[in-house]
Amino acid sequence: MLTGVKNSNAWIAVLSVVAIAVTALCFARITTNPPGFYIDESSIAYNAHTIARTGTDENGVRWPLYFRAFGDYKNPVYIYLLAGLFRLTGPSILGPRLLSAVLILAAATTLGLLALRLTRSRIVAVSAGILTLITPWLFEVGRVAIEVALYPLALGLFLVCLQRAAGRNKWSAIDVMSLAVTLALLTYAYSIGRLFAPFRALGLAFFCTRERWRGVAATWLVYAILVVPIVLFSVNHPGALTERFNIITYLNSHLGVGNTAFEFAKHYLRNLNPWRLLVRGDPNPDQIVHVFGTPLFLAPVFVFSVTGMVLAVRNAKREQWSRFLLYAFAVAIVPASLTNEPFHMLRLIALPIFLLVFAIAGMTWFAERSRPVFFVLLLLTAVEAGWFQWKYQRTAHTARRVHLFDAEYSSKIFEPAVASGANPIYLADALWIPGYIQAYWYGTLNGVELSRFNRLPPDQTVPLGGLMISTEEKCPGCEILATVKPYTLAMAKEPPRPRPPLPEEGFRAELSIVDPPANLHAKREAVLLVRIKNISAVTWPARERGGGIHQVSVGNHWLDPTGKIVINDDGRSALLRDLKPGERIELPLTVNAPAARGRYVLEIDMLQEGVSWFGLKGSQTVRVPVQVR
Repeated sequence: MLTGVKNSNAWIAVLSVVAIAVTALCFARITTNPPGFYIDESSIAYNAHTIARTGTDENGVRWPLYFRAFGDYKNPVYIYLLAGLFRLTGPSILGPRLLSAVLILAAATTLGLLALRLTRSRIVAVSAGILTLITPWLFEVGRVAIEVALYPLALGLFLVCLQRAAGRNKWSAIDVMSLAVTLALLTYAYSIGRLFAPFRALGLAFFCTRERWRGVAATWLVYAILVVPIVLFSVNHPGALTERFNIITYLNSHLGVGNTAFEFAKHYLRNLNPWRLLVRGDPNPDQIVHVFGTPLFLAPVFVFSVTGMVLAVRNAKREQWSRFLLYAFAVAIVPASLTNEPFHMLRLIALPIFLLVFAIAGMTWFAERSRPVFFVLLLLTAVEAGWFQWKYQRTAHTARRVHLFDAEYSSKIFEPAVASGANPIYLADALWIPGYIQAYWYGTLNGVELSRFNRLPPDQTVPLGGLMISTEEKCPGCEILATVKPYTLAMAKEPPRPRPPLPEEGFRAELSIVDPPANLHAKREAVLLVRIKNISAVTWPARERGGGIHQVSVGNHWLDPTGKIVINDDGRSALLRDLKPGERIELPLTVNAPAARGRYVLEIDMLQEGVSWFGLKGSQTVRVPVQVR
């Protein structure tokens, strides 16, 4: 407790004014900074709107557990919360952004409540809430309409419930239910929770005593019941909840135990990098949330956090709470450490919460034992927080932020398309940039009938004279009316370019597989990275809208050990750009392991659709022995 200032009304008054000011800052210019509305925000908001209006998602599924969008599945809790808001207010950009800010504010309040329970000091409680709101990591997450904005609150609620239960010799039914429900909330709120929350549940073993073991076991049982829907969903939608993870992870069946352990340790240590935490922030170039080059956590607060960790280590032998916090902090880094992207701030979202919880003990220690240092650290915190806010506000409309948040889409692409009177307006998207959702969302906001938009499948072309909004890199035969990357507003002026069969000398390729698999599971998908070089004297045509006629792709067959074909023509991946003679490219190729166990040969080859496989023309293929388990 803060001896001497614990009950100071003057301090409480000052801190209350500061808390009001930083709360107002969380909501200031929230619809214009960040500018625009990022494509994922539009997807979440549009699905929330359709749920509020019809009870179905964008694909017509009624009350889905997970929302399929962009080839992935979005988590349900945030979308349903937003749907409830839209039910009252109608769709808007303000509503989703406000929801995220309110969730972070609620997380700050929850951490303040936890601090009050731990220290019995109102000053520490208010200070903890303020530090939460001014932490750049959480402030930035609270400015965008994405699922992860719910996670700090869910984790804070779990810690409050756990701290309450930890003080009891025997857990009541309320303790059991509150812990199980908050664990379930952690599981359903964001994708990392499907790994993170079970770790938290296992951590309850730290609180097992002769009197409590029944309560811990009951909590595990109730939590297991609450996550049964995830199990059923996974059974009915095989691979749906792991598809995204399989793309971003370094884990694969042929890495081996030793190499897997080494890679995990390397990624784990990268995610503990204090330089990223305190100076440069998230290094991923496409991270929309973070202002590139700014800290994620304030350095003076980190001093409080490290002090609190040291105290927790010192108290771990006699305090179950300290042991759990140290364990929980360590495993909070695990989900992000299983992916290729270093220091991904969204997958590490639990990290700042635990740092702030440790900071509560650190603040108390400094205030009781070194008051001058305590106030200097608070002053430095205010200075760094002010600098970050200046930087954040100053970069609101930089070119990078405008581009990442599609800030010019509405004025330069959508509004001219609607004003043209064209009906329909064709939506022609690249496979990896589903821009259709921006047209649906802005159409919803502006009262434009969505029947006016015609979303084209990949094998259809825009008719001559048709107006399209496209995210494809190339638009042959088009008159470009406006461009805001990756969006193009164009009119089709010519039919698709002719793509004749390659001449005989064009069927020459040099192929290799990056990390070829030695083992695969039967009937499971695997994504391989294939290196391709055009060693012919002819340019290979890439995929274009209008079908796969004569496009060049990489594909595979499955052979038995003698070379006899078992499965012909399994996977396909088309060139995404024309490949000139001598050029190289790497393409992901999804292959499907045979259903029967045994030894096989995986053959990789190029082909020109509708003409021939390159191997049949004398080009060298790649063959890899694979054990299917």
